[in-house]
This record gives sequence, structure tokens and C-alpha cells, in this order.
Amino acid sequence: MAVAAGVAVGAGAVQAVAAPFFQAPGPDYSKNKTYAQGVREGQSDQAHKLDHSKKRHFKKDEDQKAYEAGYQKGRGN
Repeated sequence: MAVAAGVAVGAGAVQAVAAPFFQAPGPDYSKNKTYAQGVREGQSDQAHKLDHSKKRHFKKDEDQKAYEAGYQKGRGN
């Protein structure tokens, strides 16, 4: 009886740890022009072995997130 309770607690701990790996993907920025700009600049920096050569700052938070997501995609990260 005590062994069964220990197994149940152990299984619950595994589920709690595994849950974050199954999160929904982020927003789809594929049609966003700042995302495309980030992809281009990320690819260029990757080709020239630069590290975020242009620090872009956008007024809208959503544009900033789209650019950063695109840049990371372009860099291959």
C-alpha cells in the first residue's frame, strides 16, 4: 500500500515537470513586415558573423517582439 502511494506521487511529479514542454507556439508573425526585416538582418549578421549589428527599437511592443522573433529565426537560433 505504501509503495503504490509513492508511485502515484512520483508520476504526478513527472507530469508537472513535463507540462511546460507542451505549450502552444507563440503568435504567427510571418506576415509582419518588421518580422521580415528581422529575418533579413539576422541572416545578414549570421553571414557576416556579427552579433545584432543594428539595434532596432520600435514604438509598438508587438513590432519589437515580431522583429526579435524574426531576427532569431534569421540567425538560426
